[in-house]
Amino acid sequence: MAEITVTATLDNLNTVLAFVDGQMEQAGCPLKLMTQVDLAVEEIFVNIARYAYHPDVGEAHVRCEAGGDPFQIIVGFADRGRPYNPLDRQDPDVTLDAQRRQIGGLGIFMAKKLMDDIQYEYRDGKNILTLRKKG
Repeated sequence: MAEITVTATLDNLNTVLAFVDGQMEQAGCPLKLMTQVDLAVEEIFVNIARYAYHPDVGEAHVRCEAGGDPFQIIVGFADRGRPYNPLDRQDPDVTLDAQRRQIGGLGIFMAKKLMDDIQYEYRDGKNILTLRKKG
């Protein structure tokens, strides 16, 4: 599994996406699958960049593995920011119109819908979130 470490800032979003895309391209990942994974990766990394260390800045570790039979993509994120499980947040009521809907939570909801599995754990002082998508 390949891994990079970046400063958890929005400026590094393109670096993270390029890293994950490179791993998926190398494994021959279909474009539709890449697009779905990219949307989820963007949401998770943006949340880390905005909230994990706020108002300070810290590091984010991103791992990616693509391939296998059946084909699957696994993307893992780890940070030492404040403990937070985004999966505990209640899904937004998407049946409400935009004016009546609560602010926030839509990105994690979308990531949960796009991925086959998302897991979170807090271990050894780290938030660890893992995305899995089968192709």
